[in-house]
Amino acid sequence: MENLVWLIPTFPLLGFVLILLFGRRLGEPNAGWLATTMVTGSFISSLCVFLGMAGKNSEERAYEITLFEWIPSGELNIGLGFLADPLSITMALFITGVSALIHMYAIGYMHGDPNFSKFFIYLNLFVFSMLMLVLGDNLLITFLGWEGVGACSYFLISFWHQDPANASAGKKAFVTNRVGDWGFMVAMFLLFFNIGSLKYSDIFSSVIQVDALTQTTATAVVVMLFIGAAGKSAQFPLYLWLPDAMAGPTPVSALIHAATMVTSGVYLLTRMNPVLAEAAGWSTDLIWIIGLFTALFAATAAVAQNDIKKVLAYSTVSQLGFMFVAVGSGLYVAAIFHMITHAFFKALLFLGAGSVIHGMHEEQDMRKYGALKKVMPITAGTFIIGWLAISGIPPFSGFWSKDEVLLAAWNENKVAWVLLLIAAIMTAFYMSRLVFMTFFGEKRWGEYETENHEQDEQLSSSESEERHTFDPHESPVLMWFPLVALAGLAAAAGILNLPFSHDTKFLEKWLEPILFGNEVHILASTSTKWLLAVIAITGATIGVLSASYVYLKNRVNPTQIELPILQDAWKFDRSVTTFMGGPGRKVFDWITWFDRTVIDGAVNGAGKLTQGIGIRLKTTQTGLIRTYALGMVIGAVAIIAYFVSRMGF
Repeated sequence: MENLVWLIPTFPLLGFVLILLFGRRLGEPNAGWLATTMVTGSFISSLCVFLGMAGKNSEERAYEITLFEWIPSGELNIGLGFLADPLSITMALFITGVSALIHMYAIGYMHGDPNFSKFFIYLNLFVFSMLMLVLGDNLLITFLGWEGVGACSYFLISFWHQDPANASAGKKAFVTNRVGDWGFMVAMFLLFFNIGSLKYSDIFSSVIQVDALTQTTATAVVVMLFIGAAGKSAQFPLYLWLPDAMAGPTPVSALIHAATMVTSGVYLLTRMNPVLAEAAGWSTDLIWIIGLFTALFAATAAVAQNDIKKVLAYSTVSQLGFMFVAVGSGLYVAAIFHMITHAFFKALLFLGAGSVIHGMHEEQDMRKYGALKKVMPITAGTFIIGWLAISGIPPFSGFWSKDEVLLAAWNENKVAWVLLLIAAIMTAFYMSRLVFMTFFGEKRWGEYETENHEQDEQLSSSESEERHTFDPHESPVLMWFPLVALAGLAAAAGILNLPFSHDTKFLEKWLEPILFGNEVHILASTSTKWLLAVIAITGATIGVLSASYVYLKNRVNPTQIELPILQDAWKFDRSVTTFMGGPGRKVFDWITWFDRTVIDGAVNGAGKLTQGIGIRLKTTQTGLIRTYALGMVIGAVAIIAYFVSRMGF
């Protein structure tokens, strides 16, 4: 079945082409159903490849297929090929599975949008690009998908580009990711110059068997790859684009934050684990330190956000920090495990938030929610499962995966474990805050309508009635069915890697062949692991109870917690924007002037000098044979005279 791997990206590519050609004729909802069917076909293909691989021995679970020669250029020979192994198929399974549910949800969410078919063109292209990224058998194919998801994120985040804020958010995502792309490209150059190939199998065999990379080169490659990963997976300071990415339609937020783009960096570093093993220790320390700082930084910002999608956006940044802590600590299985569970519960949470926004007539401010559990029971019930999962409450999936990451931090550095535990407690707090403000307590949307009614007295009676006379409502079946499916996955996915024995660590055994023995071994005893798990559960419980104390029992004024500096994410984004629009703009203008005047001036000046010399020399080219003959005679006489003078006559 492994030879079906080429079908996995083919289905969404075919959907992209068909909707591009016939989308307007198909219309709504047919274009959406076609796109959903294509991604579902991709999921089924991934499942078939997985089943074929699962029946083989671990050393045989790698299959390469080259469709055709893509770039034959001297020593650089790149084929368009795919690599089916435990890591790529694991990624393909949850990418296509979650994306299929998001596509179905989008059919209901985008109902009535004038650009309905175009939206699904971009969604299918996004999934195709992500699959190329994870299935490519060489770094250049991965980079092709890497750039594809970057371009699609621009298209989708700024999909409603009539709003300048949305257009700006799309550009911000595109530009920020270009910084990371530079790091990826430099890493590719270094590997090709030292190994002579960009194919993963060639790189790994060269590194493992013949030590083709010195430690210095391997370290440089790891640092450059981490810069690329930080851009795509939103690590500090390149996280800036991700909170603004919620400007796009909610299915886009779910697709970017959960199943596709932001997982790219974690995938890339895990894929390149043999190179990380050869690098200096400080480079991998850099990865977990930045991940730890990002997890804490984003958690503090999430505590004070009032936009429901922005809370989830900062949550994604924080959870990605957890994954980078695991990667930097050498526990790659923990990173992939948390990536998978995060895909399920974060997609659930974003789609649940979209359901709330849909039911609240596009209102995103949680201060205007409250008591929605009664009027949106399915959304509330599924969202609560996602909340418990991300908060680390057992037996939901997030507990098992986050506990593995905390164990990775403990194994690396005890101070890192304490700080990451604080980030985990804050996660439970801000997610509980979101749930309590949205689904529990007293309804505030009625109060908001009354308070704002006086501001709208100038509206006509029909406009006023349309704006104020509405009740929140449950979403249609096309939107709540994916919520139910994701809730089941978010609840049960922990079974993939239970820590009770080696036999229950299914994901660890499955990924073992692609780790080449580079997975770090945990030194903690069994009793220590149990103690750490109890502490983690206690911390999550404290986070939930603290939020209840503030937002349900009203014992503490929320303004004492929701500080303005936290709402502004420590003013870092604002400071970068101010610099780019002020001194930074002047620096860029000077660089532009230097490039245009000095660099281009030197190149153009050399060209003009050569042209001037040529114009003057061409006057000697008369085209008359007698002139050329005379010149030859004169030259011959001059040469003879020179030699005669040298002989002393």
